[in-house]
Amino acid sequence: MSPEGIEQLLTDVRAGRVTVARAVQRLRSLPFENLGFASLDHHRSLRQGFPEVLLCEGKTAKQSVAIARALIKKGGPFLATRAEPGVAKAIMKLDRRAHYHADARIVAIDRKPARRAGHILVLTAGTADVPVAEEARVTAEVMGSHVETLYDVGVAGL
Repeated sequence: MSPEGIEQLLTDVRAGRVTVARAVQRLRSLPFENLGFASLDHHRSLRQGFPEVLLCEGKTAKQSVAIARALIKKGGPFLATRAEPGVAKAIMKLDRRAHYHADARIVAIDRKPARRAGHILVLTAGTADVPVAEEARVTAEVMGSHVETLYDVGVAGL
């Protein structure tokens, strides 16, 4: 939950639109939610400005989907990295806004910030580096940065 989300929740309680019990229920998983096989840091967006990112590599499809469901439920931007196509397809069924960036192996739900912050240049020496560069590009864009890319600028590119 973002600082704005907490402020809105408290405003809704004060105005009587949300009961205290419902507010407590929504805040209960702050800062962590234990899924049994993973502990999710729902407070990260308050501390870092962006929610926890799901690394799918090394997890089963079932674990990745369970973690994705819990993270998406909290709202805001979402990133699942190193997602193979089958895992990506399962995660995308959770939310119609989810998009798979095949070259980056990322499933993302982008919040489209009004203004992009910062300026990042992602470059590669060769085409073999493009998948990692695309992962960096998509991650930075979803986190709200302006990104430009220059690929294949190694010796052969000169």
